[in-house]
Amino acid sequence: MARDIGIDLGTANVLIHVKGKGIVLNEPSVVAMDRITGNVLEVGEEARRMVGRTPGNIEAIRPLKDGVIADFDVTEAMLRYFINKINVKGFLSKPRMLICCPTNITKVEQKAIREAAEKSGGKKVYLEEEPKIAAIGAGMEIFQPSGNMVVDIGGGTTDVAVLSMGDIVTAQSIRMAGDKFDAEILQYIKRKYKLLIGERTAENIKIEIATVFEGARQESIDIRGRDMVSGLPRTITVYSEEIEEALRESVAMIVQAARTVLEQTPPELSADIIDRGIILTGGGALLHGIDQLLAEQLKVPVFVAEDPMDCVAKGTGIMLENIDKLEKRKVV
Repeated sequence: MARDIGIDLGTANVLIHVKGKGIVLNEPSVVAMDRITGNVLEVGEEARRMVGRTPGNIEAIRPLKDGVIADFDVTEAMLRYFINKINVKGFLSKPRMLICCPTNITKVEQKAIREAAEKSGGKKVYLEEEPKIAAIGAGMEIFQPSGNMVVDIGGGTTDVAVLSMGDIVTAQSIRMAGDKFDAEILQYIKRKYKLLIGERTAENIKIEIATVFEGARQESIDIRGRDMVSGLPRTITVYSEEIEEALRESVAMIVQAARTVLEQTPPELSADIIDRGIILTGGGALLHGIDQLLAEQLKVPVFVAEDPMDCVAKGTGIMLENIDKLEKRKVV
């Protein structure tokens, strides 16, 4: 008998929750391919290690961009690999799948996600909006007649939503999240120090010393890259306050999206949000100072969820327990 599975199909990571087992897989959304033959060489963590370090004929591809499928065939190959790895198929049966997607994706993009999942071995595929599932995974009581606000900062998109009675009241999804933060850091180092660094180094800076709340962190890190003038390797020291400056504009877009959603929220629900606060989920919730910045700008308490990176996958697990109700309500 095949087990039902929930998939957080993220731009940066794929998490899979198997009904009755919990989260069984958490791997980067990266596929290493041979350009000449088109063969898949590695998927997940092994492929991520190759990013920026491969010879010309091998390419490390991230098949999802901004929360949607950029390369259909590679996404399908990646999903098939992960589903085979966790071994959930029955002898003659296929698993039902619940997949999360950003709130503002088009019908075409939804269809692409559904087809990739079906081709990789899904029997029936259900799509649910990511902030709703993230809120459930964070333990919010979204099925009550009261306002709950969640800001889900992923790798490709940030989803902001106010939920009540089990559904989204107002929401906004912007293509500004973890990957863009890495790109901003990379560009800043290039502009200021004339030093070329890779994506992994930029991500490491973000994790180790970055802050987005002025003065909240004073740390430094030594990084290595290629000097743009001499072409030779060089080491420099980067400080937290520089990274705050590099990320200021990007983070302001997330604050603005949250403000817009709050402005569109009915007054009764706004009152609930002042009482309950805003919950941050997704890997971006771990960015130092983001909770302080949002609380200061929005004048509302802001809390980081427990295990923010796992919230969506946990939420799919809770939804899988009620998948039969979901089946009655809609087959998408």
